[in-house]
Amino acid sequence: MLLSYALFCMRMGGKAMNLNQLYYFKTLAELEHYTKAAEKLNISQPTLSHSISSMEKELGANLFEKQGRNVVLTKYGRIYMFYVENALTQLELGKNQIERLVSEGGGHVGLAYMTSVGTNFVPGLIAGFLDDPQNKNISFSCYEGNTKTLLYNLKREKYDLVFCSMVEAESDVEFIPVFEQSLVVILPEGHPLEDRKKVTIQDICPYPLISYTKESGMRRIIDDMFTKAQIMPNILCQFEDVNSMAGLVEKNQGIAIVTDSQALRNYNVTKLELDTPYSRRMVYMAYVLNRYLPPAVEKFKDYTVQRTKTKK
Repeated sequence: MLLSYALFCMRMGGKAMNLNQLYYFKTLAELEHYTKAAEKLNISQPTLSHSISSMEKELGANLFEKQGRNVVLTKYGRIYMFYVENALTQLELGKNQIERLVSEGGGHVGLAYMTSVGTNFVPGLIAGFLDDPQNKNISFSCYEGNTKTLLYNLKREKYDLVFCSMVEAESDVEFIPVFEQSLVVILPEGHPLEDRKKVTIQDICPYPLISYTKESGMRRIIDDMFTKAQIMPNILCQFEDVNSMAGLVEKNQGIAIVTDSQALRNYNVTKLELDTPYSRRMVYMAYVLNRYLPPAVEKFKDYTVQRTKTKK
């Protein structure tokens, strides 16, 4: 798409146009006045007029027509404007991307993670990283999702790093263990089990279970618990995030096995320990093997490894 825009805009009529001509055309189309456009572009009006005339000659069509003291786009000008705007946008994005990749003191990190680590772990990690004055010019874009979606988008370069569950089938992804999360059972107020400190899978099996969707790494862990206990769970509803699950539990519609996070404090639910050898799950930092990581991303990755190592 990028190449199509550039070729269409810059090689119409078999002759190459320079990039300045595209900016001149776009500015005149926006301001609809030669003098104002020339002033904004910091060029003379004759230079602008000559540039537009050259473009029209190369294209074999009039791009502008007079309307009083102004000029407006013709039908052909409006068509060309669509491609010029897209071409310039894509070229600017490409320029920004290259600058981001080669930046030493600055840069950008595209980060994505499971909902359960977005309340405390990730904010704490980013804050600690940015507390270093050397990192003050590094920016972040942050997204949430389930493990399947996170890894899908990671491999398509939407993210640089993700925090997710391990998926052994992803041979082209490196998984670095960073920390463990406890799994707990949450119950609505007044539930028959609320006075217990711990519960087993056998204790909770009679009650409707609110669970994660099948795309979630947590769902595989929970299903495995019930399989090992030789029990078929009574799944009432499936959600992608712990907030929706806790909200439905609060409404007395069932119970749930979730990761223990600060988000649970926002709901009127009872939290119990899960009495099973599988009551913890590892969170991993993942990135694509053999893919170039920009300096800022590499720096944040190394920081995460060191910080989580010292806290173990």
